[in-house]
Amino acid sequence: MGQPTHALDDRDWWRSAVIYQVYVRSFADGDGDGTGDLAGVRARLPYLAELGVDALWFTPWYLSPLKDGGYDVADYRTIDPAFGTLAEAEKLIAEARELGIRTLVDIVPNHVSDQHPWFRAALAAGPGSPERELFHFRPGRGARGELPPNDWPSQFTGSTEPVWTRLPDGDWYLHLFTPEQPDLNWAHPVVRQEHEDILRFWFERGVAGVRVDSAALLAKDPALPDLATHSGPHPFVDRDELHAVYRSWRRVADEYDGVFVGEVWLPDPERFARYLRSDELHTAFNFPFLTCAWDAGRLRTAIDTTLAEHAPVGAPATWVLCNHDVTRTVTRYGREDTAFDFATKAFGTPTDLALGTRRARAAALLSLALPGTVYVYQGEELGLPEAEIPACRIQDPMHFRSRGADPGRDGCRVPLPWVADAPYAGFGSLEEPWLPQPAGWAAYAVDRQQRDPDSVLSLYRRAVAARPAFGDGPLTWLPAPEGVLAFTRARGATCVVNLGAAPAVLPAHSRLLLTSGPLDETGRLPQDTAAWLLA
Repeated sequence: MGQPTHALDDRDWWRSAVIYQVYVRSFADGDGDGTGDLAGVRARLPYLAELGVDALWFTPWYLSPLKDGGYDVADYRTIDPAFGTLAEAEKLIAEARELGIRTLVDIVPNHVSDQHPWFRAALAAGPGSPERELFHFRPGRGARGELPPNDWPSQFTGSTEPVWTRLPDGDWYLHLFTPEQPDLNWAHPVVRQEHEDILRFWFERGVAGVRVDSAALLAKDPALPDLATHSGPHPFVDRDELHAVYRSWRRVADEYDGVFVGEVWLPDPERFARYLRSDELHTAFNFPFLTCAWDAGRLRTAIDTTLAEHAPVGAPATWVLCNHDVTRTVTRYGREDTAFDFATKAFGTPTDLALGTRRARAAALLSLALPGTVYVYQGEELGLPEAEIPACRIQDPMHFRSRGADPGRDGCRVPLPWVADAPYAGFGSLEEPWLPQPAGWAAYAVDRQQRDPDSVLSLYRRAVAARPAFGDGPLTWLPAPEGVLAFTRARGATCVVNLGAAPAVLPAHSRLLLTSGPLDETGRLPQDTAAWLLA
C-alpha cells in the first residue's frame, strides 16, 4: 500500500504535499440514496491511502440548499444531512489521520446562503435595520428606486443576470454570484469575528488547513461605485483592506499549526504575492498553470512566472491541472484549443480522448515533478473525461445564468466509477445518482484500473510514491530541443516532457524511474510523453 510522503509531525508538510480534492457529492455513496456522502468517503479511505496522498481537501460539506454545489452555506457548524453528521465528519478526520492523511475544509467568506439565519433575520427586520448591515442592502436608483444601485457584473462568466435583487420592501441586496448567495459586509466587525470563530471551530476538530473560496472578493468599496466610471482601486476585487483580514486569520491558524490555501485569481504577480506574505495565507492556487495550453513555451513561461512571483515571499508554488470548476484535463488536452477559459466553454466541442489521455498522463508527471504542492482533483487519477450532461439534467447555476450558452460545471462533477460490473459503476447508489454517468463510464472503474499496470491509476500511484526522489530543492532547466521541457531538481532527479513532433533523446541517466507511456524502439521519448530519470 502507498503511504503519504509527510509524517504528521512535519510542520512544513504543506510546502511539498500531494493534496487530493474531494467533491463529496460525487465521490462515493455510502447510503444508496444517489448522493455521495461522508460514509462513502470513510469507506474509501484505504484507497486514498494507497494512492499515497498527504491530505484531503473537502469542498463544502456544510448545511446548504445546494443552489451552487454547496458554496451557498447556511450553517458552517452543521454537516448537510445529505452528506452525514458532524460526528461523522469528526470520525472521518480522525480515521484519515490514523492513515497519515490530513484534512482541509473549504470556507466561503464572500457570501452565505439566503437560508442563513443572518440573512433571514435581515429580510425580516426591514430597511435600515442593524441586521441588514451584515450584508450590502441599498435603495435603488431611478425615480422609484426601480434600477439597481450600480453596474457591477456577475462573477459567473457569460452571465447576463444582474448582481442585485430587489425585495418587496424596496431595498436591493448585492450578490456577486447567484441571488441565493448574498454578499457579506466585511467592514462589519461581527462578520469578521464570526469567521474567526468558524476557523477555530474546525481547527478544534482536527483539520489541518482551510481553503479560502474567492479570496480576493471579500472587501467592497463602501460607496459601491459604478465600475464603468470608477477610476480608483477596483471596488470589489483585491482591495487593500483584505490583507488585515488575512493577517487576523493567520494568527488564528498559527495557534493550531493550521495552513491556508487561497483561491486568488489575479493577473498581477506582485498583487498576487501580497496574499502570501509570511503573516497572511500560506499558499494560493496557481491558475495560470491550470489554464495554460499544452504548449512547451507557454508551459515553461507559466512555470517560470509562478516560481518568480512566489520567490520574494518565500511561499511554495501550487500546481493543479483540474478542479471542480474547470473542464477535465483529458478532455481539454484532446481539443484544438487546449487552454481553459470560462468564456469559451461550449456544447459539442470536438475532442480526441486518446490524444487527451496521452497528454494528461504526461502532464501528471510534469506537475508532480515541480517544486511545491500538487492538488489532484478526484477522478483525475482515473483519467476521467468531461461528461456532457443532457440539458434536462444540468444543475449548475452557471448554465442557467448564461441563458443556456455555458454547459456549466456538472461535466467534471459526475459520480466516480468504482466497480465496473456494479450498478452505476459501483458509486454505491441504489437509485440513479444525482448526475447521470455517461455510457462507458465503467471502463474507468477503479477495480479495473488497479489490475492494469498501464492504467492512469497505476501511473498516479507510482508517481506519487516516486515523487520524493525530486526532493524539495529548486528547479534548474536543462538544454532541450524545441518543444521539449527538461529540468532537474536538487537531488539529481530529472523530468523530461516531449511536446514536440519528433521523438526526443533522453539526457544521460543511470536509471529510468518512470514514463507516462512507452519509449519508442530506439529508446527515445515520443511526442506527448514524459519521463522521470535519475542521474
